[in-house]
Order: sequence, then C-alpha cells, then structure tokens
Amino acid sequence: MCVSRCLRCVAMSLVPMAIICTLCNILLLFPELKTHYLLEGHVTREATWATGMWGSGFLVLLGARAFLQSSRTSGCWAFRSQMLCQVLYSSVCLLAAGSCCLVSATGLSQGPLCLYNTSSGPTWGVPLQPLPDRHSGYLYNRTLWTGVCLQPRSVVQWNMVLFGVMGGASGLQTVLCGANVFNSLLGLVLGRGLCHNKVSPV
Repeated sequence: MCVSRCLRCVAMSLVPMAIICTLCNILLLFPELKTHYLLEGHVTREATWATGMWGSGFLVLLGARAFLQSSRTSGCWAFRSQMLCQVLYSSVCLLAAGSCCLVSATGLSQGPLCLYNTSSGPTWGVPLQPLPDRHSGYLYNRTLWTGVCLQPRSVVQWNMVLFGVMGGASGLQTVLCGANVFNSLLGLVLGRGLCHNKVSPV
C-alpha cells in the first residue's frame, strides 16, 4: 500500500478536470461567445450559479494542491496529522464536485434559457423544461434542437455539450474525491506505508 502515491495520482487527475469544468462554465455564460446575453440576464440559470468555477474548479484545485503537499510529508506522526487534514479537504472537494455534477445534470434536463415563440409573441423562457405531462425528451429529439429556440443560435447543442462535459468531469472528480476520503482514512490509521520504519545497519 502506498498512500502517498495515491494522493499524487488523485491530485494530478483532478487538475485537468478542474480546468475543463472551469472552461465549460465560462463558455456557458457566453452563448455565441457574446457578452450581451449575460449582461441582459438571458443565460441559463444553472450556468450563472458557476459551480464549475468555484466548486469543481477553484475548490478542487486547492484540494489537489493540498494532496500534493501531503504526499511529500515525512515522518509517521506528521504524515498522520496531514491525513486528518486530507480527510477534511477531500470531503469539501467531494461536496463541491458533487454539487457541480448535480447542477450540470439539472441544467441538462431543464434545457436552456432562450427566446422562443408563444401565442403572445417571442418571449424569453425555458421552453424545453420537463412538465408533468411531458418528460425531458428534447435530448433525444433532434428536431427540437433547432426548431424551438430562436436566440441564441444553437443554444440547445451548446448547453448539451458543455453541461454534459462538465457533468461528466465533475462526476469523475466526485468519484476520485470519495476514493481519496477512504485513502486518507487508511493513511490516518495505518500511516505512510503502514509506518514500517526500516532501520539501517550501522
């Protein structure tokens, strides 16, 4: 068993996923890569919560940095005290990544905020959100991807791809952080490499 090696592997795996989540959330705020939709408040609600930036992005990056630092700690008892901190860090990262995954799934199922035609004329809303008599079937009905939303252009595909990627990356982060909670608990109980100190012959 090598707790330190697991910490390094988890940390190095979390970094690219945190960058991906951050970029996806930033892009979700700018449909068509234009700023006026955000300034006018015409951006999907789940994107404005920015869980990909502060949750799966910033907090997970801080956790990854802490994991790398702890993996270099020497000394059995110092290592165990670091593992106690890692249990807390991993739990925070687990909650942050889990919230991003949940928000991404919600944004994907609800559909985007867009301008669409109604009986009273074009209006801004969420026309593809599931209703009691209608399930979230737009994900499997390509005619709805271009036939409902007038503006922003291709916003359905934009949201599907970005929320899907962000949800997948944050889901993997959740699994890794959950595994790291277990790994840190093992390090806390057993110490670095079972705390078997080798005595060199004189």
